[in-house]
Amino acid sequence: MSGLSNNRTLQILRKAEDEKYGILAQVVYDAGQALAFVRAMEAKRSPGILQMFPVTVQQLGGSFLKYCVDIAHSASVPISVHLDHATDDAALQFVLGLADQGIKFDSIMVDASHADTDEENIAIAVPYIKRCNDHGIATEVELGRLEGGEAGLREITGAMLTDPSKAEAFMKATGADILAPSIGNLHGSYKFVAGGPNFRQEILKDLQSRFAGRTPYVCLHGTDEISDDLFRECVRNGVTKVNVNSWLRDPYVDALATGLKTKIMPEAIDDALNAFQKEGERFCDLLGSTNKG
Repeated sequence: MSGLSNNRTLQILRKAEDEKYGILAQVVYDAGQALAFVRAMEAKRSPGILQMFPVTVQQLGGSFLKYCVDIAHSASVPISVHLDHATDDAALQFVLGLADQGIKFDSIMVDASHADTDEENIAIAVPYIKRCNDHGIATEVELGRLEGGEAGLREITGAMLTDPSKAEAFMKATGADILAPSIGNLHGSYKFVAGGPNFRQEILKDLQSRFAGRTPYVCLHGTDEISDDLFRECVRNGVTKVNVNSWLRDPYVDALATGLKTKIMPEAIDDALNAFQKEGERFCDLLGSTNKG
């Protein structure tokens, strides 16, 4: 492992691992959502991870990333900034170029899960992970493969469940700090999955027994539409980083669209910020991170 003892993301996840709660890792798409996320974490005295997809930082540029880092790192509770699902060279070169200029994420998911084999996954990821570590950036990798796609991400087919017996060697070979396992979760909607989400909790339990108290920390992807009880079960079974997208995004968009029909734009924006913050606060309670910051 990279051993980045002062890395903000890893400090947040280390405490969550020790005290057995989950961390909301929320995707944001604009400055308003980033601000509302920080407000939610401060209101609940909760640590958090503000994250975005590559398309957003490429669209809005280094100034947006700097804004997010500034408001996260100046918050009254611990908040880090993470890049989710960096799957291609262009995105990784772009954000590592920003890091060369001193504008950097606290952590990055170097996602090579589209590779045909674990060996190819490792070969693709390692050069980027080494560059990330040189900048003090922690890294996340995926063992196995989640199906689906969202918000400009690569569309992935052919799900492969994570084999926990391979996790130790895989993480050692990559040098990464956070593991995103494939447990039957997917990116996007579960509406067309017969019987709904079917998460293989035995995979999480196996990983927990192998890695409890040390890296890698386990990250849950594919949380759209899942129940509160399933969130809680995953946290009980060792998940610390809980990736969330639509749960906060959709109330924000709905409130903004509704408000703009009858209100001036600043008032509609306030409604959207409040909707995003309210759902963020609910997740702090759900994941057990309230008053942990």
